[in-house]
Amino acid sequence: MSRSVRSVTVRVPAKVNVQLAVGAARADGFHDLANVFLAVGLHDEVTVTPAERLRVTCSGPDAAQVPLDRTNLAARAAELLAARHGRRADVHIHIAKDIPVAGGMAGGSADGAGALVACDALWGTEASMDELLDICAELGSDVPFSLVGGAALGTGRGEKLEVLEVGGEFHWVFAVADGGLSTPAVYREFDRLTPDAPAPEASPALLDALREGDAEALAGAVTNDLQPAALSLFPSLADTLAAGTGAGALAALVSGSGPTTAFLAADAESARRIAEALAASGTCRTARVADSPAPGAVVL
Repeated sequence: MSRSVRSVTVRVPAKVNVQLAVGAARADGFHDLANVFLAVGLHDEVTVTPAERLRVTCSGPDAAQVPLDRTNLAARAAELLAARHGRRADVHIHIAKDIPVAGGMAGGSADGAGALVACDALWGTEASMDELLDICAELGSDVPFSLVGGAALGTGRGEKLEVLEVGGEFHWVFAVADGGLSTPAVYREFDRLTPDAPAPEASPALLDALREGDAEALAGAVTNDLQPAALSLFPSLADTLAAGTGAGALAALVSGSGPTTAFLAADAESARRIAEALAASGTCRTARVADSPAPGAVVL
């Protein structure tokens, strides 16, 4: 099959922040972070095919909420890579969506990373990892991690990554809320609630728990500085967190800026029971089970 007609599909994971320490707002409007990312086994698949012009389509849960214009990070990724290599971004990008939309699990960022890797493979641009990471950082704070996957500490605004060792498998349940939250709105609420936020630092206990694969220790160390702001804007999330804890979760927290909530389980069977209890609780739209860590963007 010739290069002119073939397509490339990339699978890219969701993430959970097992620590999200947030500093005060910077002069540029961003916040310094100590952001411990863990990729989880919920995925979008991004397929790129040569086309007469750049266009984006989407299928799957909540596809109607995904922007199909040039504000979509997948479209922007194609344009940035094309500009660097002196070509036009004439591709059809199709996103098969399975990561919750506007849910604090970096679904949009995942699509940006997926499109970038797919276009690089389709066009044969052979971009280095450094170039790909540089484009990812230009796209958004969470996009570099979507490329890398596994586990990493993100500093700066989250785009400067240090890969972390994970010594075992962790089992999660994600409760998908009925509605979304705007990340900028959550950060504005954080600024209102926490005007004197201290400089963020990674938790040594949490990094040790990841390295040792110790779910009990990880449960005692997970934190999210954005959680009070998310709960302020979306108070019913407190009921979801309580339902998961009541069903036996070792830890319960808002995932990133929310409104998806994350529950750490002791093992796979516990995760299934917690998901069933959450689904029956009436406090969320659906509950999904996923393991971590998961690999980053992978060409299928």
